[in-house]
Amino acid sequence: MRIDDPELLAQVTAAFREYERALMADDVAAMDALFHDAPTTNRYGVGEVLYGIDQIREFRKGRGGSPQRKLGKVAITVYGDSFATADAEFFREGSDRRGRQTQAWVKFVDGWKVVSAHVSLEGSTH
Repeated sequence: MRIDDPELLAQVTAAFREYERALMADDVAAMDALFHDAPTTNRYGVGEVLYGIDQIREFRKGRGGSPQRKLGKVAITVYGDSFATADAEFFREGSDRRGRQTQAWVKFVDGWKVVSAHVSLEGSTH
């Protein structure tokens, strides 16, 4: 299996950056377009557990936008020709607390889509 084919890595990186742009702009349509439209797509957030694209869409409609943030380290890896992971650290405005985001991406006929996502904030270390 080939890891990090340069062309595929560039495609996933572009999709990841587009998701971050959409998230910061509260561009719900763009975020929805980057998530796989299926009941098997899941998202665990800081305060929510969402199973299926319908629950994810309902959450986004009612949220009123994501807290603004800046990305820290981002690690994107492509495995073969149709699966990738994106792991990112982030820092919300006004907070030194580190957040973490993991996304699993799959390449479908209509492009790279998130099939699973997890967002969390770092807790205490004791």
